[in-house]
Amino acid sequence: MKIQESAENYLETILILRKRNGMVRAIDIANELEFSKPSVSVAMKNLRENGFIENDADGNIHLLPKGEEIAEKMYERHTIISKWLIRMGVPEDKALADACRMEHVISEESFEAIKRCAEHNHICPSVMSCQK
Repeated sequence: MKIQESAENYLETILILRKRNGMVRAIDIANELEFSKPSVSVAMKNLRENGFIENDADGNIHLLPKGEEIAEKMYERHTIISKWLIRMGVPEDKALADACRMEHVISEESFEAIKRCAEHNHICPSVMSCQK
């Protein structure tokens, strides 16, 4: 299922914040992405209605299985591509920005080739070692 790039970014951000803080609220997402609270609220409503996330009674946001799958995929792509670019000499700030754009448009075949190359060249021996 193909979803919009913005939805992929929100799901990836939820995953990153959960890894960092243990729990995620809409305000955390707004602060992380520097978006307005109303914009994040609309996005969370759309993600909830499409079965990507749910909220608990305390207002914490949780990824549902299909949201988790997309978030993990985007996070893996971002992590591996950014490390690959940095290893090739791209300045970190540019590599991170480029990886953020590339992760959404690269084909599965091209990403897998980059991933194999990164693993072969010990840029990223495994997905787990790339994750922060």
